[in-house]
Amino acid sequence: MSYWYSRFLFERALAAMYLVGFAVAVNQFVPLLGERGLLPVSRFTQLVPFRSSPSLFFLSPTDTAFRVGAWLGVGLALLALTGWPQQRGTAVSAIVWALLWVLYLSFVNVGQTFYGFGWETLLLEAGFLAIFLGGWSTTPSMWLVWMYRWLLFRVMFGAGLIKIRGDSCWRDLTCLNYYFETQPIPNAWSWYFHWLPEAAHKAGVAINHFVELIVPFAYFAPQPIAGIAALVTVGFQGVLIVSGNLSWLNWITVALCIPALDDRFLSWLPISPPALHDPDLVHRGAIYALAAVVALLSVAPTLNMLSATQVMNTSFEPFHLVNTYGAFGAITRTRYEIVIEGTDEATVSPNTAWREYEFKGKPGDPSRRGPQIAPYHLRLDWLMWFEAFSPQPQDEWFIALLRQLLRGDAATLALLKTNPFPDRAPQFLRARYYRYWFTTADERRQTGRWWNRELVREYVPPITLAAFSR
Repeated sequence: MSYWYSRFLFERALAAMYLVGFAVAVNQFVPLLGERGLLPVSRFTQLVPFRSSPSLFFLSPTDTAFRVGAWLGVGLALLALTGWPQQRGTAVSAIVWALLWVLYLSFVNVGQTFYGFGWETLLLEAGFLAIFLGGWSTTPSMWLVWMYRWLLFRVMFGAGLIKIRGDSCWRDLTCLNYYFETQPIPNAWSWYFHWLPEAAHKAGVAINHFVELIVPFAYFAPQPIAGIAALVTVGFQGVLIVSGNLSWLNWITVALCIPALDDRFLSWLPISPPALHDPDLVHRGAIYALAAVVALLSVAPTLNMLSATQVMNTSFEPFHLVNTYGAFGAITRTRYEIVIEGTDEATVSPNTAWREYEFKGKPGDPSRRGPQIAPYHLRLDWLMWFEAFSPQPQDEWFIALLRQLLRGDAATLALLKTNPFPDRAPQFLRARYYRYWFTTADERRQTGRWWNRELVREYVPPITLAAFSR
């Protein structure tokens, strides 16, 4: 039983995920976390010791360092995607994967709330194991195959447990009545999924429980059962990809299914394996040591999964080597959105004309159809979804966002879809709290809108830049 094709395909899938992650850092890290960002890393490194959150950026928390690190990550990911390091042998391959892991760890560990998502640690855990995969002509180690299956098991089974223990709608099969409308960033197809018959929604929840709570045990079965279980998981993740924007969570889960496929599933790939040799003594020793570390660090995640007080997406040590996962343990029933508006008028009156800022992903203009963003990740848009859970401002970064918009900060504005004040910054800003819900088919035919919205309250009253200097 061989896994050469599996390793070949998995390495490229993982490199593609690293490429997405570093591309996000290139475009978003400086405005979010740079020297003049919403949550500056330089302030974080003054308050948090290196041992608690190790990162190269403790040495130089500057915009230049962030840009160099992000672009270096892009370059290394592209290199890994070509397969060149693997063809140069085990040592070169290990060095490239190690550099990718260290660089991405450095971004995650100073990224604060903007990097507090489960797929960050998932990429790091998968990326750390990749350091030990070996070179082009090395026989794939079954120890690595089993470690990747154990990771996939924790991702899927953890997600299933948190659902069945959490929100009652997962138990009465009604969660999909709400999910497509209230998920963080609905896409172009979410409206259609929302209006499927209720029987289809209930069937979808039942299928979810089967795929997340039953199928994962088959990852450890003999072939071809393990491969079939992986393909079932791939199909399930494909539906999630089509129906919403969940960053690269679903995409990397698909990648993690590949190590469960032996070569009988993948020999159609248009490439032939070279003559293979077993890992040398040093490589074998490193794999055995890795297996021991993974076994030891798996105790806490396993106990967490078995606990009635299970928590989602948690790391138990600062290197994110073996983590616990989960998604959507609770489903919001009503969607609220924060709409930020500005005016260039000198005073505010009942007749003031306000203009809206439009975000790239999250709902704003009711006539705008949800975009397809994933596997790319819009960090600010996701945090705006969380911010709207509260009917009043709760996070420091949100207030900082208003300040940057009042300054007309170009880097911050680049995170948004539109700037309604291209010539000069607004005099006043305000934020309003709306309830959003999908239009019906009749309403959409008559109005062309994808969303209805209703003003609930003022979120932030009109403010000027002077308010931030007090």
